Amino acid sequence: MRMRHALGLAAGLLFAAPGAALSEEVSVAKQVEADRTTTMVHEILVDATPAEVWTAISTAEGWMTWAVPVAWMSKDDPDLIEAAYDPASRPGAPDTIQQRFTERVPGRRLAFRTVKAPAGFPHWDDYRNVTSLFEIEPVGKGSRVRLTSRGYPDNAGGQALLAFFEGGNRMTLDNLRARFATGPIDWAAGLRR
Repeated sequence: MRMRHALGLAAGLLFAAPGAALSEEVSVAKQVEADRTTTMVHEILVDATPAEVWTAISTAEGWMTWAVPVAWMSKDDPDLIEAAYDPASRPGAPDTIQQRFTERVPGRRLAFRTVKAPAGFPHWDDYRNVTSLFEIEPVGKGSRVRLTSRGYPDNAGGQALLAFFEGGNRMTLDNLRARFATGPIDWAAGLRR
């Protein structure tokens, strides 16, 4: 369970056609690439505009409504966000996670890489090379959100990470959907289900 919360946001092609209807469930697809790494894609529809989704995924304030109880944008580096699952955590603490944004196309794409994992995170040497990409596409009055994670290595650590993030990213995107369906997560009361 601790690993599930450790990097729920960390993250090929989805085989559903663009514009295809999806339920409120998170869909998952995996593909082995030519270099033998695996790409995993999670996708969900949310009842929010692309601008609303963008704010939720690209700002510390937004992350705290669905992903983590505490998050901070670096004062020295506007492309670095730090977060923790412990509400008492502080920037720089051993239990924090740092993500570096590597591409921003407001309202459409946000690419990132985890550059610091919580102390003791399993398979960190394998995970540090995984890159993730959020893509937002308008669908009716809502948005399709796709989270693509590339670079899971073809080894035991990569397989363990794939198994973990298949469920962890599913839960993360479900929390994003719920954030817009029922409101921000009340971290003091626990996750809504």
